[in-house]
Amino acid sequence: MRSDLVKKGYPRAPNRALLRALGVTDREMDLPFIGIANAWNTIIPGHTHLRSVAEKVREGIAAAGGVPFEFGVIGVCDGIAMGHEGMRYSLPSRENIADSIELMVQAHRFDGLVCVGTCDKIVPGMLMAAARLDIPAIMVTGGPMLPGNLGGRDLTLTDVFEAVGKVAAGTMGEDELHGLECAAMPGCGSCQGLYTANTMACMTEAMGMSLPGCAAIPAVDAAKLRVARESGEAAVRLVQEGVTARKIITLESLRNAVRVDMALGGSTNTVLHLMAIAAEAGVPLTLDDFNGISDAVPHISHMQPGGPHSMVALHRAGGIPAVLHAIMEHLDDAPTVSGRTVRSVAASASVLDTSVIRTPEHPVHAAGGLKVLHGSLAPAGAVVKAAAVDDAMWRHTGPARVFDGEDAAMKAILGQEIREGDVVVIRYEGPRGGPGMPEMLSPTAALVGFGYRQVALVTDGRFSGGTRGPCIGHVAPEAAAGGPIALVREGDRIAIDLYARRLDLLVDEETLKSRREEWKPVKKSLSGILSRYAATVGGADIGAVQR
Repeated sequence: MRSDLVKKGYPRAPNRALLRALGVTDREMDLPFIGIANAWNTIIPGHTHLRSVAEKVREGIAAAGGVPFEFGVIGVCDGIAMGHEGMRYSLPSRENIADSIELMVQAHRFDGLVCVGTCDKIVPGMLMAAARLDIPAIMVTGGPMLPGNLGGRDLTLTDVFEAVGKVAAGTMGEDELHGLECAAMPGCGSCQGLYTANTMACMTEAMGMSLPGCAAIPAVDAAKLRVARESGEAAVRLVQEGVTARKIITLESLRNAVRVDMALGGSTNTVLHLMAIAAEAGVPLTLDDFNGISDAVPHISHMQPGGPHSMVALHRAGGIPAVLHAIMEHLDDAPTVSGRTVRSVAASASVLDTSVIRTPEHPVHAAGGLKVLHGSLAPAGAVVKAAAVDDAMWRHTGPARVFDGEDAAMKAILGQEIREGDVVVIRYEGPRGGPGMPEMLSPTAALVGFGYRQVALVTDGRFSGGTRGPCIGHVAPEAAAGGPIALVREGDRIAIDLYARRLDLLVDEETLKSRREEWKPVKKSLSGILSRYAATVGGADIGAVQR
């Protein structure tokens, strides 16, 4: 065992003395040491209950013959960080999480790892660490929040963001907004729809890194505690059998995750995170894989924010095992941390509500929920959640409204300076240029709140999983790297065609050449982690991983 390096032989007497100070017994010195990376804190609603989840993991490890050691992991709440400078720190936190887990595991030579986390950057950061370390590892995601309710209507966080636009438009009063704000988020758990946190939980289960059913179980359901204990037990078995993370995280398992993503129409951020996890695992996943799978796997579950169904509805319909069952013919038969293959899990499941999880023969859309676009505005790619775009906006050409940053765009939107038909371009918000590739839920939600139906938004930044509408992000190369998005000027015509997966700037090459010769990148005064991040981060098309 790896942990023998800190506990075996007479030279390790000082190491053992420190372990004894923790209460480790003679018998336990011969057992596997399992690290528990727990992202519990009291600032993220999705994490406030993780103490009790991690305690069940500890019980499971001990019951199965392991010794649990728990340590803390940071987390950023994207909703609280949204719409101000704090959002620039969210994506960099993913790298910090992966690095901190690596530091703890390698320094203490744990034999196995259980990651307990829930929200947007925490889950992918933990999976990146597991892939990087390649030791036996399992993920326990904390589960979704129950929907809020006001006047008999189910609510999510997106309702509150979109209501801000309604107040600005004069169609809602601030008193009504206050009532919505107080009712939308009733307790612990990740935000209720298929936003980034829940999409990544679903991806984790689909790639085999969490136990069947784990992703969709609500945070307040006792089943979450049971699956946590079973995960602790499974971690010891994985150590005993020598099943490391890279035996689970393979090209086949990541492609299965993309298939489930397409079936559900998940957050665009999953493209970024799955690419980063693949990079850590040494797996050659590319943007082309997403489009190829999108062609093959239909969109069969109309989840919030684009559709009506919450994560609780998905859970009651059978959760991810039921989704796997519905698309079983498309799956690779990859192993999972449960000890069963993914097709075995799929075969033993059933769809309990076909209004939530449809059959492939009667899908929401014939193609998958995400699309990767290319074209003269995005030579290295861009991403859109097609499942959340009205059919009428799948093709659109309009004049560019250009903003060097989210704040300027938000000011124009709230000032009602945008017109139907416009294509709002927000640039210098990419991984390097932001830096940190901030999410744009405030402007996208404000556009919805104002009632715009024919306004598209294009950015080298990211979108929240709560975004809906014709919103295209991850445009690469980004403006700070001199991508074509840096050359767009007010009034230029931009053509969007989701059917053809195209995003084009309708400006002739000679004009663009002249603009490029005049172009100078926007310079920002940076310090600390953002300075280091901007200097080392790669493009969105390769997962925005640090070099």
